[in-house]
Amino acid sequence: MNYSSDSLARARVCEAAQEHFCLRFEDGAECDAAPAGALRWSAELPAVGDWVRARRADATLALIENVEPRTTCISRQRPGGGGEQVLAANVDLIAIVMGLDGDYNLRRLERYLVQAAASGAEAMVALNKMDLCAEWPARLACVRAITSNAVALSAHESVAPIVEVVRGRTVVLLGSSGAGKSTIVNALLGESRQATQPVRESDSRGRHTTTRRMLIELPGGGALIDTPGLRELALWAGQDSVDDVFAGIAALARQCRFHDCAHAGEPGCAVSAALKTGELEPARWASYQKLLAEARYHERSVDQRAAAETKRKWKVIHKAIRHHPKYNR
Repeated sequence: MNYSSDSLARARVCEAAQEHFCLRFEDGAECDAAPAGALRWSAELPAVGDWVRARRADATLALIENVEPRTTCISRQRPGGGGEQVLAANVDLIAIVMGLDGDYNLRRLERYLVQAAASGAEAMVALNKMDLCAEWPARLACVRAITSNAVALSAHESVAPIVEVVRGRTVVLLGSSGAGKSTIVNALLGESRQATQPVRESDSRGRHTTTRRMLIELPGGGALIDTPGLRELALWAGQDSVDDVFAGIAALARQCRFHDCAHAGEPGCAVSAALKTGELEPARWASYQKLLAEARYHERSVDQRAAAETKRKWKVIHKAIRHHPKYNR
């Protein structure tokens, strides 16, 4: 395969599956692509939403030479451990889609919001299927007590509450299977582009209708990144992101008499006092503790990985020096 020797062309990754990619170039052309050798062995392969520089072989194939620095990045810990998995890059808005049926779960929502806070992008919550839930106003109020940027809709009937929010922006849709992400995509596109399937009545869970992450351009400008439903979202975020989402609890902790207060009944503990008076909900406090512990573990793990990688690099350098002719005379 002969690749063009001309200057590299800028393109955006619109699909990604292991080492197979689809690129959309700035002239509108699309083609399949593979990473160049040096990029293939790097720690960071391109993700959907990435801007890359690629060399075209012909109209159907290109070689990705490098990835441009990301402005934002939504990630999670790879299932089973093993480091970071980038879900989408260079997004302006993370739309967390949650059904108002059996999918409704405030504790899971808090987890999504912490990960969104670590991304650098704006986040909003779209509560879908309001036509199936008579209590949707109360549930919307509960969500807005956690984050003010939340709307309720029924994607089968209208997506008017989010049309102007997504216009001209790159938006990634995140949520569980069956939450209605693909239905929202089809409604915004005005056509049935993404396949949809009914959810199980027993638990309101759906099967994976979307099987890969893909970027789809919107008719009125902007783009949507549809993603498969997430069965788990292990945090790839630090303590600051947890405190951003639980700002009220973080503020309470700063009011404690002792700087190292463990919030376990110590004298002058503002958190314990808030729990006693009902100002702080026990379930939200438990969620904060769980996510904070996970974030702290993540920070320790990242530090250990960074130290191990630095040690490995210096080991390679020292080995090269020992075997260099200049030092073996």
